[in-house]
Amino acid sequence: MSKHDEQHTLVRTLALGFLSGGRSSTPLAVLALNHDNKAVKGDWQQWKVFSTPLGRGLLVASAIGELIGDKSPKAPARISPLGLIGRIGAGAFAGAALGTTGRRDLRLEGAVLGGIGAVVGSFAGWAARKLLSSTGLPDPVGALAEDAAVIAGSMKTVSGS
Repeated sequence: MSKHDEQHTLVRTLALGFLSGGRSSTPLAVLALNHDNKAVKGDWQQWKVFSTPLGRGLLVASAIGELIGDKSPKAPARISPLGLIGRIGAGAFAGAALGTTGRRDLRLEGAVLGGIGAVVGSFAGWAARKLLSSTGLPDPVGALAEDAAVIAGSMKTVSGS
């Protein structure tokens, strides 16, 4: 793996972590849906959570639940301590998985960058939603835009293109 390829992989782990700050379950669901994609080969594809129908189903169901639950006014703030812990964990896990896609195992570096990305993404997403709400745009509209951005970004990041 060339230095450039390693850097590309690490940037992708950071990006997937950032996206986890927006929707913690979506990047993991996108990985699950790419479990047999030969173009994104990695050791993570053999991990039970991604390689079994039950694991994949739970990840996708979790993402769908989060997409629906985020629209509720009772949804906790993503920057609350528990919200951040969950997003950091999801970002670290997604980053670790993506860190196995090259010749050199970068799962530790990927986990660290994924967790850092999740913190940054959580605060950036929170600030963006507040800003959109201050313009008079209804929060669910901003939430749907964020959903679309996280889904598209996760698909692009996982595919490596």
